[in-house]
Amino acid sequence: MNMQKFFLFALLFLFSIAFQACVPKKQYVAAEAKIRESQLALTKSKEECDKLRKELTEAQAMLKVREAEIQGERSKNQSYERQIENLKSTNQNLLDRLSDLSVVSKTGAENIKKSLETLSQQSKYIKDLNASIQRKDSLNLALVMAIKRSLDNINDPDINVEVKKGVVYISIADKLLFKSGSDEILPDAERVLSKIAKVVNDHKDFDILVEGHTDNVPIKTACYNDNWDLSAKRATSIVRYLQQRHNVRPERMTAGGRGEYVPKATNATAEGRSRNRRTEIIILPKLDEFFQLLENQPKEMSNKK
Repeated sequence: MNMQKFFLFALLFLFSIAFQACVPKKQYVAAEAKIRESQLALTKSKEECDKLRKELTEAQAMLKVREAEIQGERSKNQSYERQIENLKSTNQNLLDRLSDLSVVSKTGAENIKKSLETLSQQSKYIKDLNASIQRKDSLNLALVMAIKRSLDNINDPDINVEVKKGVVYISIADKLLFKSGSDEILPDAERVLSKIAKVVNDHKDFDILVEGHTDNVPIKTACYNDNWDLSAKRATSIVRYLQQRHNVRPERMTAGGRGEYVPKATNATAEGRSRNRRTEIIILPKLDEFFQLLENQPKEMSNKK
């Protein structure tokens, strides 16, 4: 059996030599180049597939979070719907009782009419509220995925994107944006801020709040009275940068300084202080439609709260 394998390998070796001898060298080199090119294309395709799988996993995770939030809102809506059903039942009982009477007073008829109008208003309010919540959740999911795709090639642990209470937060360590103890923006910050600016310019239904945060180490210079002053001026620098360099409309943006008063970690350690020195770009849904819904809320529902 071993002798058969030996003769087989020898035959294949001789065939390979004969093939190379028969094929012109130019064609052989071209074939090898084509094979290498195919292998590179295959490697690139595998990398793209891996990236798509990663995006799909992130989207599925975000979707689960949104589904949990939507389920919570649905529970609220079910409570409203039960209230409506109770009112309908009460009104039906009234109508049944009135049908047995030979005479219905004018006041009674008006009360029934008002009750039916209230039911209609409450039902419309709940439908509008539910539609607005679902639209906001869908926009937030699309926005977060767009931001993560945009920042994917940066892959810096000092940049964090998350959704809290229906609002998108982008937290950036100050060492990526500013010189120490200064509100002057570093040149390297362009690679991050340009990508964020592109996303917010593509999503014009959102407003932007820029918040500066510091640690609790005191600062007092000719330029800054304290940490609060420094954080406010850093936020203002980011807002101006987005407006002047990337044409983000100024009426969409707000700059604010939080100083040392909203820490993410303890200031007792160097690592904690480093986490607290950050700038947060908060992307907010426009609240006009929600305020309008609250203003139009039926009085009966407002009184029950």
